[in-house]
Amino acid sequence: MASSKKSHARAQPCVLPGGFTVLALQFSPDSAAQHQLFVKEHRVRAETSSHRPQDRTLFVLNVPPYCPEAVVKDLFSQFGSVQSVELRDHPGSSKESGPRLSKFFRQAEKQGFKVGYVVFQDSSSVTAAKSHPHNVPLVVCTEQRPVRTGVQKWIQQYTDSFIRPENLQKIVDSFMEDYDKRKEEEAERQRKEAEQQQEDEEGWVKVTRGHKGTKARPHTEAANQRTLQKEMRKKKRKELMNFYTWQHRNTQKEHIAELRKKFEEDKQRIALLRAQRKFRPY
Repeated sequence: MASSKKSHARAQPCVLPGGFTVLALQFSPDSAAQHQLFVKEHRVRAETSSHRPQDRTLFVLNVPPYCPEAVVKDLFSQFGSVQSVELRDHPGSSKESGPRLSKFFRQAEKQGFKVGYVVFQDSSSVTAAKSHPHNVPLVVCTEQRPVRTGVQKWIQQYTDSFIRPENLQKIVDSFMEDYDKRKEEEAERQRKEAEQQQEDEEGWVKVTRGHKGTKARPHTEAANQRTLQKEMRKKKRKELMNFYTWQHRNTQKEHIAELRKKFEEDKQRIALLRAQRKFRPY
């Protein structure tokens, strides 16, 4: 009777003071070493993203480098259907800090332990993962799910780094089609704006009445640029060149200074040509 009580006590989950539950991780069935994962239910007040629902998301710490997202998904699938898995270097918001790049131009990932967010289909899966006994390890590498490490992993990563030309060509063609479509839409929009705000010979702009309930259109960049050019032309017409004596004198001084500068540059160029003519390498 005492032995059954001891075995029942060993099957209880190990809960730490911070609310984390310890899950044992074993690389292979015949491996003697074990690794520990720390999991808890993800509950953050500032988290408003729908990618991490607070009642179905499990926060995982100390994820080893040999466990990518696919492996983590398979490990936690025994507790229930997994919707998504996200591994990050540091805990934080799900919003991406940098621009999204193509899958062919991804930045090099940092090799180290990561934190994970496992989203289940059902909230009961989170409870099942937290109540898992700590003396029953989760096996990473099995015959049905082999995990490569060491040289085999590097060879696989090197092989996967090569891009098939036909796949890359399809992505490039799709991107260029979208780009051409956006450029055509932008050119059409600018043409319509130019027609609506086109000035006549006397400087009047034709204003048409829009649909009922539409708001007034703000000034566009093209309209502001035309207005600025118009003001500059008016200013140049009003400006009198060399009308006063001091204006004519300053113009002559600037012209003489420019001629002297050009004369010095020509002297230096001639001296350089003469030095090159005297140079005899042999």
